[in-house]
Amino acid sequence: MYFYNMKLALYIAFHNKSSIDCCKEIIDIIPESEDLIIDSKLENELNNQKLSFFDSSRKIDFDVDFVFAVGGDGTILRCITYVKDSNIPILGINTGRLGFLTSIQKEKIKEALSLLIKKEFSIIERTIIKVNSNSSNNPFSEYPYALNEVTIQRKDTTSLLNISCQINDNYLTNYWSDGLIISTPTGSTGYSLSNGGSIVSPESNVILLNPIAPHNINMRSLVIPDNSKIKIDIEGSNNINLSLDSRMYSVNSSNQIEISKADFSVKTIKFADDNFYKRLREKLFWGQDMRNKNLKK
Repeated sequence: MYFYNMKLALYIAFHNKSSIDCCKEIIDIIPESEDLIIDSKLENELNNQKLSFFDSSRKIDFDVDFVFAVGGDGTILRCITYVKDSNIPILGINTGRLGFLTSIQKEKIKEALSLLIKKEFSIIERTIIKVNSNSSNNPFSEYPYALNEVTIQRKDTTSLLNISCQINDNYLTNYWSDGLIISTPTGSTGYSLSNGGSIVSPESNVILLNPIAPHNINMRSLVIPDNSKIKIDIEGSNNINLSLDSRMYSVNSSNQIEISKADFSVKTIKFADDNFYKRLREKLFWGQDMRNKNLKK
C-alpha cells in the first residue's frame, strides 16, 4: 500500500492497551516510516529508532495531510488543541465505547486507508466556539476554543447561580440554575443532550443555550444563529468552573464572559457509507422500536 507522498500524523490522547494496539496496527500497514509521524506519548511503547515522533502539545506540522486520532470522542476533543486552525482533516478511529464523533471502527482501518488513497471521502466542517473574558488573566487564554461546548457551573457551593445572558447586546434572561451549557451542533449529542437539549446535525449553523437544572420550569434549551454574540454575567459565587470541552478552569465570577463562533472550523473525514442519521440509530439507538425492525436501514 502506497500513500503517494501523503504525510500522516498519528495522535493518541489516552495511554490504554486498545489504543496502543491500534496504533501499532496502523504503523504496520504503512511501511514507509517517512510518511508517518507519531505522537511522542507512544515513543516508549514502540522503541523503534526508524520511526519519527512529534510533540502533540506543540504547534502542528503544516506539511501533514491527515491526522489520525486513535481513541474515542474524548480523543477527538483533545486532538483539536493540536490541530488548532491548521485546516488539516481529522480521521477519528474508535477504540473506545461510544465513538459518536469518530469516523470508523478500528476493524476498518485498512478499508479507510484505501479510501483515503483514492480520495473517496468528504469533509464535515465543524463549528468551533471561542471564549473571551474582560479579565487580563484568563487561565484558558492559550487555547480559548471548544468543539463540543462551553459550560459554566457552580463551584464549592450548593447555591444556584444567577446567570445573566445577552444575545447581540439584547437582554435574554437570567438563568437561575446550576449552570449553563453553550453548545455547538457537534456538542448537541454530548453533555447538552444528557441535560435534555435538542439534537442538531453537525452542518447546522446554530448554537444551543441549555441551562443545567434550572429552578423555573419554563426554562428550556434555546437554539440561536451561530453568528450571535453571547455575553454572560454571573452572580451567586466568588468562583465558577468554566469548561471548554474536557478542559476545566476556575474563573472569578465577576468577569464578564463572551462567547462567539470562532473564525475557523475543525474538519473531520466522512466516508460514503456513514452519515449523521445512521450514527443516531446505531450509536444512540434513536427511535429504537420493535415495530421498526423491518424498515430500511
